[in-house]
Amino acid sequence: QVQLVQSGGGLVQTGGSLRLSCVASGRTSNSYAMGWFRQAPGKEREFVATIRWSGGYTYYSSSVEGRFTISRDKAKNTVYLQMNSLKPEDTAVYYCAAGTGLITSTLRLESAYGYWDQGTQVTVSS
Repeated sequence: QVQLVQSGGGLVQTGGSLRLSCVASGRTSNSYAMGWFRQAPGKEREFVATIRWSGGYTYYSSSVEGRFTISRDKAKNTVYLQMNSLKPEDTAVYYCAAGTGLITSTLRLESAYGYWDQGTQVTVSS
């Protein structure tokens, strides 16, 4: 079992920045990937970014690439999502997720991640 605890959401103006953090505990390993998904009101949950724990390879959705940066601190078992140049359309509940054994073709799929936190609200005002 893996437990995920997220922090850092909140309210920010358009063009502002926020950083989300997600601490993993339990049976983590180098085979994991940890990612971020988000769900806006009335929409399905969508992939945002993910990082392989071993090697640090990163993957982004086209809607956030160039504005968001995912990173990890292995010593702290923590993954971060630095969000810059935020837009109102980034408003959503953001979820941290972890999964093991993911191959590249499944990294963007919600179903590939077995562990989730309860989400945190990010609101970007116009």
